Amino acid sequence: MKRTIDYQITRADEGIRIEQFLRRQGFSGQNLTLIKRMPQNILLNGQFVYMKDNVHAGDHLRVQINEEASSEKIPPVDLPLDIIYEDEDIIVLNKAASMPIHPSMANYENSLANALAYYYEKQGKPFIFRCTNRLDRDTSGLTIVAKHLVASSILSDAVAKKEVRREYLAICSGIPDPTTGTIDAPLARVDGTILAREVDFSCGDRAITHYKVEKALNDHALVSLQLETGRTHQIRVHMAHIGHPLLGDLVYGHKRPEKGLSGQCLHARALRFLHPRTGELVTFSCPLPDYFQDVLARLGPPVG
Repeated sequence: MKRTIDYQITRADEGIRIEQFLRRQGFSGQNLTLIKRMPQNILLNGQFVYMKDNVHAGDHLRVQINEEASSEKIPPVDLPLDIIYEDEDIIVLNKAASMPIHPSMANYENSLANALAYYYEKQGKPFIFRCTNRLDRDTSGLTIVAKHLVASSILSDAVAKKEVRREYLAICSGIPDPTTGTIDAPLARVDGTILAREVDFSCGDRAITHYKVEKALNDHALVSLQLETGRTHQIRVHMAHIGHPLLGDLVYGHKRPEKGLSGQCLHARALRFLHPRTGELVTFSCPLPDYFQDVLARLGPPVG
């Protein structure tokens, strides 16, 4: 993927090296190493220069990113995509339930990555798949994919600093009491498994989930959830930990399939973060998918 990024140098960055300036813009050390290998990558006032050169107030700096390779082992496949937003730096998608994010042994040609590889191949563009907020296969909703290495680095750093706000809707078994709360319980991998997680106060990684009951639905509840951390299966494990597993969750729930569900009833409905290029706060949302609305209708009208 090609991307040209322009900067106007101000007094705040007077006299520093280009490499130092780009680090201030969020470029990682690995980004800088890779960009140095790209031909004709840095221009200062229209002249090709080196990272060690200095910038001065009023200068115009241009960085030309030219990634010619595409992700290996991700075959392009014509699959439907629900694109919420796209620009030169990011693409935000509404992922369908039952669609994996990335190919695996059992799901080699039916993932979001396969669909995006095809989408960009049709445009004649190389594409390296860099997903910022991965969703479980059976979780639907919003996910961000960076379109070049710098956007990926900045967004990954934002996730690590808890600057990407994520809101989910889920249907759980029973009605949590209290109806609002915070689950602060560390998570660790279950011994002998690859993905399964459990609450482990002795050696787990800290995980924090905020929840709120939006509607009581007889013996179930519609809950909204916000994550402070992004551990594997965090919402699913946390809700099971407080005695209210997600409807349809065959791993942490009641181990029985639910009509109309391929897995847990969980939807990533909103994202809020600083755009990796402009620094502006952006917010995205998407409606409840049909499967989720069908379950709500089947459970009956809200109680109270």
